[in-house]
Amino acid sequence: MAEETRDALGTVYYVTLGCAKNEVDTDRMRSLLRSAGYEEAFDPGDADIALVNTCSFLASATEESIEATLALAEESADGVRSLPIVMCGCVPSRYGDDLPPELPEVAAFVKTDEEDAIVSVVDGVLGVERAAPPFVPDVKRTVEGSVAYVKISDGCDRFCSFCAIPYIRGRYRSRAWEDIRSEVVDLVGEGVREIVLIGQDTGIWGEDFAEDVAGPRTLAQLLVAVAEAVRPERVWVRVLYLQPEGMTDELIAAIRDTPEVVPYIDIPVQHCSARVLKAMNRTGSEEELDALFARLRREIPGMILRTTYLVGFPGETFEEHERMLAFMDRNGFDYTSVFAFSPEDGTRAAKMDGQLDDDEKLERTQAAQDLAEALGFAATAAHVGERAEVIVDGVEETDEGVELIGHAWFQAPDSDGAVHLDATEATVGDIVEVEFTDSFCYELVGHVVG
Repeated sequence: MAEETRDALGTVYYVTLGCAKNEVDTDRMRSLLRSAGYEEAFDPGDADIALVNTCSFLASATEESIEATLALAEESADGVRSLPIVMCGCVPSRYGDDLPPELPEVAAFVKTDEEDAIVSVVDGVLGVERAAPPFVPDVKRTVEGSVAYVKISDGCDRFCSFCAIPYIRGRYRSRAWEDIRSEVVDLVGEGVREIVLIGQDTGIWGEDFAEDVAGPRTLAQLLVAVAEAVRPERVWVRVLYLQPEGMTDELIAAIRDTPEVVPYIDIPVQHCSARVLKAMNRTGSEEELDALFARLRREIPGMILRTTYLVGFPGETFEEHERMLAFMDRNGFDYTSVFAFSPEDGTRAAKMDGQLDDDEKLERTQAAQDLAEALGFAATAAHVGERAEVIVDGVEETDEGVELIGHAWFQAPDSDGAVHLDATEATVGDIVEVEFTDSFCYELVGHVVG
C-alpha cells in the first residue's frame, strides 16, 4: 500500500473496458467503495486490489477483457506479491461458473446485477472485517469532468438474433425518474456541462412502468424534464442509442423544441434490407428507413445523424451489401460505426446457414468503413468556417506545445472526434463559441470568438 494512503482501508485500481454504460457502472462501484473507506490508486503498483470491468458484446471484446486481466496479473506478479483482481461486468455475467477454473488469477467474479455488493466482495478479498455489513448508500457519482453519462435503463427485450446483451444484462428495466433527476442535479452541481442519457434501448424508456407511476412516462417527456432540471445552468442534454421505431412524433418534437437537447440522433439501423433485418429479428425496410431519415432532416433543421451497420450477416448477398452501401451514401450520415458480424455464443445467428468466410466479411467491412469515413470526413470538413459552441474537456501535450481539447454540440463525446484550441483561449469546463478554421479526419481546429 502506498505510504500516502495508509489511513484508508485499501487502494483500488480501476480498469474499464467497453461502452459508456460500463463507465457508469465502474463509477458507481468506485463511489460505493469510496464511501466504504477505500481510495483510488492510479497505478497498479500503488494498489492493494484491482477491479476490471469487462465487456463481452463481441467475442473480440471478451478476448480483450481476458487479455487485459491476464496482463494485469502478470505485471503485478513481481516475485513479492500478486495483486488481487476482481473481474466485474459482462464477462462474468455471460460465462458465470465457467470462469473460475479457467482464470485462477482472478480472486472474485462479480456479475452486472451483483455490482452493488462490490464493497462486500472487496472486503472479502482483502480480509477487511466490519462491525456491521456494508449497506448501499445513496451514493453520488465520482465523475470529475465536463461530461457525464447517465443510465436511464438497463437490459434489453429485443433479442436481436446476433446480440448477446439480453443474456448478459437481462430484460429491459427503466430507471425511475426521481433517481435519474437526483443524479443529474448532483452532476450538474459538480460542474458537469453535458448530460448524455444512455441505455440499451433508450427509446422505450418508461414503457415498463406501472400505471400509477408519477412523472415522465416516455423518453420525450424525460428529455423535457431533464432539460427543465438543468435549465438554471448552461448544460447540454444528449440521448444515444435510439431504435428507428422509437422515433415518435412526440420525441421528434422534444428534440426539436427543447433548447437544452442537442439535435443529435443516434440510430443504429444495422442494415437496410428488409430480408436481412427480419433475419436479425429486427423490423423495417430500406423504404421505411429512407422515409424516416428524410423526415428527421426535414423536421429538425441542422440535425446530426449517427448510425451503426453490421456487415456480413449470415446469408447477406453481395447485392444486399451493395444496396446497403448505396443507402449509406444516399442518406449521408455524419458518423457511422461499422462492425463485421461475429457469431456470438448463445445467439441464434451463430447457428444460421449461410455464414460468410472471414475474408469476405473483411472485404465487405472495409468497403463500408471506407465509405463511412469518406462521408464522415466530408461532414466534418463542412463545419470549417462555421461558428458553434464547444465544451472544453481537457488539456493535451503535443509536439508543438499545450492545447485544449473540446467537443462541439455535433460531436458525441468519446465517439466523434474533437475540437483543438490554443491553450491560452479558455479553461477546462468552459463553454465557448468557436470558429472552425481547419479539419483533419474527424478532428476540427478552431479559435475562440466573441
